[in-house]
Amino acid sequence: MEASMLVPERRDRIAARLDIDGRVLVTELARDLGITTETVRRDLDALEQAGIARRVHGGAVSAARSSLVETAVGARQSAHADAKRRIARLASERLIALAPTSVLLDAGTTTAALAAELVATWPRAAGPRLVVATHSPAIAQTLAAHPSIEVHAIGGRIRAVTGAAVGAQTVLSISALRPDLVVLGTNALDHDGASTPDPDEAAVKSAIVAAGRRVALLADSSKLGEASLVRFAPLDAIDVLLTDTEPARELAAALDAASTEVHVA
Repeated sequence: MEASMLVPERRDRIAARLDIDGRVLVTELARDLGITTETVRRDLDALEQAGIARRVHGGAVSAARSSLVETAVGARQSAHADAKRRIARLASERLIALAPTSVLLDAGTTTAALAAELVATWPRAAGPRLVVATHSPAIAQTLAAHPSIEVHAIGGRIRAVTGAAVGAQTVLSISALRPDLVVLGTNALDHDGASTPDPDEAAVKSAIVAAGRRVALLADSSKLGEASLVRFAPLDAIDVLLTDTEPARELAAALDAASTEVHVA
């Protein structure tokens, strides 16, 4: 029986599953290994102390595959740059076709690429006027160059690592908005939803999701099947996912069950 395994063997088994799946759930491990949930939690605590796992609500994620450490915005701009440009181009085309009057744009490198696309492609003087709110000073500055885009900058404490405004005032300002569309980026997306390493960023993203009449998520393939510390949106809160590759089977099934549209650039 699984329950008769020695502690080191059992923890090796859990570590192997983390390495393969990237994430484990307490209830599933207890069932599969024939042990109590309390024993699973002790094992996960030990694996976290060993630097193998990172505890999250309900289980753990692989420390190697989903770190709490965020990459600075400058480094992220060059990572998967071609994929981000393709996603941004597709998002711009769909946004122009939808012709919303108001958009709330999240901070991030893929949303920054979308802002650049909008400046290049959104109809000018004779076209419809678009109101865009954002908590990214850099994105606000980019969009301000377009004569038919009215930009509203949302304030707060600026995080150096992301260049985004965060904090209670930022969340409060976003909560007062009701845009036609919100467009977000994410650090990770798996069957449990979209997640990010920082709780302050997650609070802002959660407020953005709650504010929108329609929610679009931009995520390149490196984010798919991954999990970060704090979930900010379940899959059924995301109306549309724009990415650069077809999601793997498990994630694709979860997206389908959540009625999330998937568009591949």
